[in-house]
Amino acid sequence: MAINNLLALTSPLSESQLALLQQATTGLDAVQTAWVSGYLAGLSQNSVTAAAPTQSKGQSLTILIGSQTGNAKGVAQELADQATAKGISNKLISMADYKVKAIKDESHVIIVASTNGEGEAPDDAIDLHAFLASKKAPKLASLKFAVLGLGDSSYEFFCQTGKDFEQRLHALGGEIITERLDADVDYQEVTQAWFDKALTAVEATLEKAGITTAAVATSTAIAANKYNKQTPFNASLLSSQKITGNESAKDVRHIEIDLAGSDLHYTAGDALGIWFKNDQAMVDELIAKLGLDATKEITLGDKKIALRNALIEEYELTGTHPAFVEGYAALTENKALQKLAENKNVCRDFANNNQIVDVVTAEGNEAITEENFISLLRRSSPRLYSIASSQTEVEDEVHLTVGAVMFENEAGQQRGGSASTFLSHRLQEGEEVKVFIEDNHNFRLPADPTTPIIMVGPGTGIAPFRAFMQEREASEATGKNWLLFGDQTFNEDFLYQVEWQTHLKSGLLTKLDLAFSRDQAQKIYVQDRLKENAAEVFKWLQDGAHFYVCGDANRMAKDVQTTLIEIISKQGKLSLEDAEEYLTELRQAKRYQRDVY
Repeated sequence: MAINNLLALTSPLSESQLALLQQATTGLDAVQTAWVSGYLAGLSQNSVTAAAPTQSKGQSLTILIGSQTGNAKGVAQELADQATAKGISNKLISMADYKVKAIKDESHVIIVASTNGEGEAPDDAIDLHAFLASKKAPKLASLKFAVLGLGDSSYEFFCQTGKDFEQRLHALGGEIITERLDADVDYQEVTQAWFDKALTAVEATLEKAGITTAAVATSTAIAANKYNKQTPFNASLLSSQKITGNESAKDVRHIEIDLAGSDLHYTAGDALGIWFKNDQAMVDELIAKLGLDATKEITLGDKKIALRNALIEEYELTGTHPAFVEGYAALTENKALQKLAENKNVCRDFANNNQIVDVVTAEGNEAITEENFISLLRRSSPRLYSIASSQTEVEDEVHLTVGAVMFENEAGQQRGGSASTFLSHRLQEGEEVKVFIEDNHNFRLPADPTTPIIMVGPGTGIAPFRAFMQEREASEATGKNWLLFGDQTFNEDFLYQVEWQTHLKSGLLTKLDLAFSRDQAQKIYVQDRLKENAAEVFKWLQDGAHFYVCGDANRMAKDVQTTLIEIISKQGKLSLEDAEEYLTELRQAKRYQRDVY
């Protein structure tokens, strides 16, 4: 049974209560379901003390979410809250839980969607995205809609998913009631004004008669955690331990963070949001290059802050974007940068391969002031890391598996990623780090503990599967567990080797397949291990297994999916088209889930 919107996004039930509810109602026939529905309704009538808004006839607004990392979900929740405050009947639904054919019955829809990979729809939006592009898509002459896209202008296919949805809905006859917003990474600065326009347009065209209970539930039954992205918890670092060998080409850390006093709750599959601080040495180098005053106070919203502190805590410095290159070139009249900025593709590549400190020059900065330099920068945004622990096992802790991003620039200077090096190198034990939990209800263990699972997690993609095994061990789940892990070398890069071997010995881990690409002349990857075990992979799927993938979205996850379709086609004696449909059905049943980045 699919989890509906209110359960998935706003339920006051715990994850275990939801699982029990699903398990208890699986297999009921229509008569039994009706009886249970009536029974629960009766209990509800006896227990609710506050008067609930009444449902009255009229059109309503449906807000559909397509989110990969949680940003779109947060934006959509804000929009739903404001719609409810205006008295607009609305429901908030993840596209993963939306019946695509229901689009023909909608009167008003607002889509909030991020873009994944190279212009692709996020995983939970794939089905609706494909349906609207297919011959099965209905005419939508009665639909009024608007689209808010989230993306990163550093990438070529900026907000492509939002553009796709608008184009397809309009081609099917839908009426655009508000100009589409393509919001960049600093989306918080522009979404509020768009909300006002979009909801005003909805109000002007909506034949409404009252507020629905669904709208109230959406806005008031939000997550139990009191700390979130806007108000994070000041946790402390317990330990940062290197878990790759001395000869490894990678520096991967096992990070443990203390959540004591936060009352933060998470479920295996969730992510931890990290608010990082930039490298102080890099900030000092940048200020010196520009000849700016580190103590000069700048205005940031309703507060004033010294330039140096602002650059450490408030702005993105490791990720350059084309708009910065263009703006800096214009202010400094730097001919080389101006020429480079004329070609969007060249400028994008240059920005992606250089940090802010490497773009600015030591000369020609006479026109740069503290204020106009800050105006060229993006505000910092938190980084999300798949949680590598089960709270059942570690209680008031949360564990991460973090690969430190380190490289040399063209001048031979050492540079690093912002959050990864903050966690692995700069943050010291006992020091504070601001954190929050990002729910990922589309990456969950099966509700039925007897269900077998297949986990594909090369590199740091192993993180959530460590949490899965801790959870299954603690709950005494009897379902079979198969892990496919890969990295560069067995001796240096087998992350959590002792733990996996212990699980294998105890029987918790049923099967373990390893792919170390550099231990032999011909490189071997996790998709190669899948092919070698094709018959068994298909048998597990036929036996009801859930299939999980975590890690790199652009190469590994795509290769694994292609391989999986080939396995289904060959082993199931299906055409590739039918094999793709088989995989689609797995995804719709939440038996094929991905946590990719």
